Amino acid sequence: QLQLKESGGGLVQPGGSLRLSCVASGFMLDYYGIVWFRRAPGKEREGVSCISSSLSTSGGTTVYADSVKGRFTISRDDANNTVYLQMNSLKPEDTGVYYCAAVSHHSPYTCPYQWKGDYWGQGTQVLVSS
Repeated sequence: QLQLKESGGGLVQPGGSLRLSCVASGFMLDYYGIVWFRRAPGKEREGVSCISSSLSTSGGTTVYADSVKGRFTISRDDANNTVYLQMNSLKPEDTGVYYCAAVSHHSPYTCPYQWKGDYWGQGTQVLVSS
């Protein structure tokens, strides 16, 4: 059974850092691109960052939303079936529930896969507040 599980969220002060993890089970992560999303309170879901499948022609391509460019870094460790989202210089507007989603390398789209996902995790809460 294909599953994704996020972790690493928590409470952090503005300017602080967090590293989110997205661990896959039931499938080999290198076959999939991973997209991070977030949903802030009272707002619609927003695409944050994407990393393409290691097996795609654009393997390892990364994409960031303008709102996080220069502050967030996405990376993947296929050997450990994990994708990370390093978040630095956090702002109160980064608060929300963060989700990772997997997209098959057979997708006709490249990162950010139209900011859609095929398989989803349960989410991890990030709160940026003083």
